[in-house]
Amino acid sequence: KYTASGNVGMLDIVFALEWIRDNIENFGGDPNNVTIMGQSGGGRKVCALTGMPSAKGLFHKAVSLSGQSLSFGNKENSERLGAYIIKEAGLSASQIDRLQEMPWKDYYALTNRATAKLRAESTGAAGMMGGFSPVEDGIYLPQGPLFSGDLSSDIPMIISSTFYERSPTKFDSTLEEITLDGVKEQLKSSFGDKTGEVVDAYASVYPSRKPVEIWGMLNNNYRPQAVAASIAKSRQRAPVYNAWFGWDPPMFDGRLRAFHTMDIAFWFYNTDVQISHTGGGARPRSLAAKMSSSLVQFMKTGDPNGGGLPEWPRYTEANGEVMILDDVSEVQNDPDREARKYWPV
Repeated sequence: KYTASGNVGMLDIVFALEWIRDNIENFGGDPNNVTIMGQSGGGRKVCALTGMPSAKGLFHKAVSLSGQSLSFGNKENSERLGAYIIKEAGLSASQIDRLQEMPWKDYYALTNRATAKLRAESTGAAGMMGGFSPVEDGIYLPQGPLFSGDLSSDIPMIISSTFYERSPTKFDSTLEEITLDGVKEQLKSSFGDKTGEVVDAYASVYPSRKPVEIWGMLNNNYRPQAVAASIAKSRQRAPVYNAWFGWDPPMFDGRLRAFHTMDIAFWFYNTDVQISHTGGGARPRSLAAKMSSSLVQFMKTGDPNGGGLPEWPRYTEANGEVMILDDVSEVQNDPDREARKYWPV
């Protein structure tokens, strides 16, 4: 009865894609040319769909922004969390149906308590989102890594992330003056005894960046994940195009920088609508016109070229071609490759 319980959210998306396949022609759409696109958790869902046999044939291009993954929840950990939830509810396994009779607020509070206990008793076992994420159950989502077989080999992809994702000085302007030693102190919990090496490596590769910008680049792991996914995808037949969004907004004296979700308004040509992110006006609109046109080209053909950005080559593991998206966009060959080697595995 609960065979699909680890992936019902993803199966809802599959169901929606099946609806599109069966109905989109009534709205002028083409069921044989469907692009899926997601950002952050949505980007991870895009990746998950590429690994689901039930989604095969329901989409033909894919775009994952600031949310890539080559693997998902561990089945054993997910089952362990389920056992904790049942125990926290004071039920036996045979009484599991009673969970569905609970008010959602009560169930939500219960799962939070169960997750906290699991974390306390089994270090790291809960995983992302407290264990509530797609699960490699071997049925609906086979065990990873993704892009290692033929399931999505014919799906062209764009994989992108932003330069800073989370700007450390968004709410504290005094941190703009932090030193590299201060950055190392801030990042100790993330990099341990490798902190000095990784900070110095990025400072060496990006000598014109302020220490706080080095901190911002190291304050997340989206870029390494984006590169890992691009490498894996590049080994398949269809092309993958890698992008790194570096456009810094003018608000808050420039402290926001190219943060998480920043690029969405540009891909959708909504920079004048989302002025809280962009400030509006001609400057962001110019880049948005090129990015959105390139996205449309990709949706039409599986190739983003011809939309106004410079010639955008497909990603290769050897060269690491990446489109740096900014006021003046340009292709670079894996600019942070040497620095990225210092990231902990």
